[in-house]
Amino acid sequence: MRYLPLTDADRREMLGVIGVRSIDELFVDVPGAAKLDGPIAGLPGHSSEMLVERKLKAMAGRNLAAGDAPFFLGCGAYRHHVPASVDHLIQRGEFLTAYTPYQPEIAQGTLQVLFEFQTQVARLLGCEVANASMYDGSTACWEAIVMARRITRRGKAILSAGVHPHYVSVAQTMARFTGDVIDTAVPDLTDGAPGDDMDWLLNAIDGETSCVVVQNPNILGHVADLSELAAACQARGALLIAVVTEPVSLGAIRSPGEMGADIVVGEGQGIGVGLQFGGPYVGLFATREKYVRQMPGRLCGETVDVEGKRGFVLTLSTREQHIRREKATSNICTNAGLCALAFSVHMSLLGETGLRRLAALNHAMAVEAADRLGRVRGVSVVNGPFFNEFTLRLSKEARPVVRALADRGILGGVSLGRLYPEAASLANGLVVAVTETSTAEDVETFAAALEEELA
Repeated sequence: MRYLPLTDADRREMLGVIGVRSIDELFVDVPGAAKLDGPIAGLPGHSSEMLVERKLKAMAGRNLAAGDAPFFLGCGAYRHHVPASVDHLIQRGEFLTAYTPYQPEIAQGTLQVLFEFQTQVARLLGCEVANASMYDGSTACWEAIVMARRITRRGKAILSAGVHPHYVSVAQTMARFTGDVIDTAVPDLTDGAPGDDMDWLLNAIDGETSCVVVQNPNILGHVADLSELAAACQARGALLIAVVTEPVSLGAIRSPGEMGADIVVGEGQGIGVGLQFGGPYVGLFATREKYVRQMPGRLCGETVDVEGKRGFVLTLSTREQHIRREKATSNICTNAGLCALAFSVHMSLLGETGLRRLAALNHAMAVEAADRLGRVRGVSVVNGPFFNEFTLRLSKEARPVVRALADRGILGGVSLGRLYPEAASLANGLVVAVTETSTAEDVETFAAALEEELA
């Protein structure tokens, strides 16, 4: 049975109120190059279900899957081993049938999971309180920026050059509608502290600055101490927002909260969630307790019922579905429930000791890989402390090298020219990620192929 909620007259009336003549005018801001001007090439027009399935499977077979090749991609999405028990547990009926707590009093299992998730995230990020997750790391970053504006009543956000360019792009897009000023720069490949612009950040904070946003480890893999920057922000009435795109790193380095960050956001994909062609992922969001009422999203709490039994409640939900729209802190605050569950299950299986061991293994393997790749003719490692991701400077432009490696069945890192096409100084940069899923044989295969491509 088809569901047709609107008549043509209904649509004409709605368009008239909005002030446009057609539905197409609602999409005028979408660039023409991003729109289809006809059927998708390669797909059959009319065919049986069986033949369509065969066609799509053949097309999918042209993909080079992460598990089928030496894999060194990172830059915000990481391949880690997810135990089979994670997938088994998240598919239990009591989780899948209570996906989101719109009626929290009858979703005790979901609320308890989210309560445990919040506890894990708060401890991991070094903060006093965390919410029940966000869509992903980039939207969590933007929500932190507008939260800083609400707290400081200032409208200028300074984003470090080391923040992932996709996160910067989201902030710049959203700021078009809020009026926030986004001040940022492009990273450089300086040895010793690649992508580190600490001096610029310290000097850029002024009386209009609501927050400084810094990523640790940054887009080039460099790890920094944020303590001095946190003190400078506090002295000038601004907030420090720290971004973490690789949660496993927090098993080895101090958390941003410990270093003085006021808000810590990040991408939780690295724990419990596969790459999945870029999503869905799970955004992490934590802050100091004094700012909790300005935090977007849901917050689950523990209580007791009338009989004194432990129970869980939706303590805060500052979203437009629960309170008056003008009082809502955000309208983009639904939590990523199933991915948050996967994160929490995997984290529970690891435990603190397991996470630290996993982080140590990642770091050790990355150090060995950096040493081997640094001996390739035409390659130099951009020096500086790193976790499991580092940057190489090649003797030629990195983008065609990456494509050539892919043709040879090797996913050999992310070219900075792809992330920063406008920055000629970064064209030869290649960011390489090494996790516990990489082997010594993978590294040797990568190194040998890279030497041939640079010859």
